[in-house]
Amino acid sequence: MEQRRMERRKEPVTDWKPRTKLGRMVREGKITSISEALNSGLPLREAEIVDILLPNMEDEVLSVNMVQRMTDSGRRIKFAITTVVGNGDGYVGLGHVKGKEVGQAIRRSIDDAKLNLIEIKRGCGSWQCGCMKPHTLPYKVLGKCGSVEITFIPAPRGVGLAVGNVAKHVLRLAGVKDAWSLTDGKTRTTVNMARAAFNALQGTARQKVRDEQAKRLRILSGACGIAESALVLDPTKADLSVAVDKETMVPTPEDASTVAPPRPDGKAPMKGAEGKAPPAKVPEARPAARPEAKPGEAKGTTGGVGK
Repeated sequence: MEQRRMERRKEPVTDWKPRTKLGRMVREGKITSISEALNSGLPLREAEIVDILLPNMEDEVLSVNMVQRMTDSGRRIKFAITTVVGNGDGYVGLGHVKGKEVGQAIRRSIDDAKLNLIEIKRGCGSWQCGCMKPHTLPYKVLGKCGSVEITFIPAPRGVGLAVGNVAKHVLRLAGVKDAWSLTDGKTRTTVNMARAAFNALQGTARQKVRDEQAKRLRILSGACGIAESALVLDPTKADLSVAVDKETMVPTPEDASTVAPPRPDGKAPMKGAEGKAPPAKVPEARPAARPEAKPGEAKGTTGGVGK
């Protein structure tokens, strides 16, 4: 499968002649990121724009269906191809094309998916997690296509993609690592299931979030890069926070002395004063047990003999 993906990928765009205003702006270097292209207000009508701005795109063929149409001269057979593309970091697109040949239809479907590229929002919307890293969806979203309805629910870290096989490919290429889902309808219809999952991810882009909310909840739109690993914990919420340089991913000099050395078993190091292990706790001293009273002695007396 991986070899087929590599064969479908085109060579770097060299002799491309843009035919749209957005393409000419990308060619001239006025637009250097896919986020600027999507937010420019100009329609995305050339797949070469995505190839230049996102060269590390991956694609996945979700379904290959043979459809027939009866005419006077006989049956006309075509193939309906559904593909999904994404960079695994906030951008995903879905394409559906019909063609007489499978290979040509797959290439056209991939180009159609690139033209339908969207930018999604990610965050930590699970109340069970609170890590404030963009590993899941920031809130619950609903998507529908035909009779299929799917609801994506944010999940804590470590859960993974607890969704169906079709929706799992869409979320994986979109960059979502943890999510739950609730489905209803004819979910065995692959095309409607893929479109419903894509429609749900479109809901994250349609939902308006204020800048104050995005900063407080750590909601990121589009590519995050190393943002997930470079987020610094809030010192008011965690005593073990260490300031990290976002470019070099190395602790800052003023906090480098407080970083504990790694443990040989691979677990997180225990942090104490100056990176050393905390001192062992000394057991509290307990009072000596009182001797039991002998037969004939009154309880509660020190030396008296009971009569």
